[in-house]
Amino acid sequence: MQDKILIVDDEADIVEMLRDYFTYNGYEVMTACCGEEAVLKAERQPDLILLDINMPGMDGLEVCRLIRYFVNCPILFLTARIEESDKIRGFGIGGDDYIVKPFSIEELGARVEAHLRREKRQRGLAVVKFGGSVVIDYSERRVYFEGNALPFAKKEFDIIELLSLHAGQVFGKERIYELVWGYDSEGESSVVAEHIRRIRAKLQKAGAESCIDTVWGVGYKWKKENG
Repeated sequence: MQDKILIVDDEADIVEMLRDYFTYNGYEVMTACCGEEAVLKAERQPDLILLDINMPGMDGLEVCRLIRYFVNCPILFLTARIEESDKIRGFGIGGDDYIVKPFSIEELGARVEAHLRREKRQRGLAVVKFGGSVVIDYSERRVYFEGNALPFAKKEFDIIELLSLHAGQVFGKERIYELVWGYDSEGESSVVAEHIRRIRAKLQKAGAESCIDTVWGVGYKWKKENG
């Protein structure tokens, strides 16, 4: 089955170049020229999204924020410029990688392949993990509490997956950032603390006990079932 990519950019020549490249390399390609169209096309559940940030009207960051409620696939931002604050915000709302224009089409292709391989490895984890009334289905990439699915964003689930598969092991913020964001990302590891805060808030809102302990001055760990 072909991997499906959604390409979003308001520059027609870039869209055409990327469409031709990925089509030639065996991908099914969808395109959108603005944020509003991107949100609609994202409902078709692509396997990966290439998303320009600097679009008129609804920009890429806003698109990412909106579609993360119903899309779990990797989102790679395309941008001509990026401030550190924008990069942190982008990771915080669910982006997975940044590609700075002008870019090498071969490097972009390699990054796309790497993200898709990682997604397939994660989907291959068919194990269900039980922790009290919290159930983690790694194949579905969903967390349930008392039978109800909780609305975790992609990076939030990635952190849950990492910590829960190594219950009791302490991970520092920098190590979590490296393992979850990867690719020698230059963002700020403090974004990890914000993701942990959101995970805990969603568990608390559902009535579940937090499964993540803070080890002060060191990092975070997933509670073992027997404490």
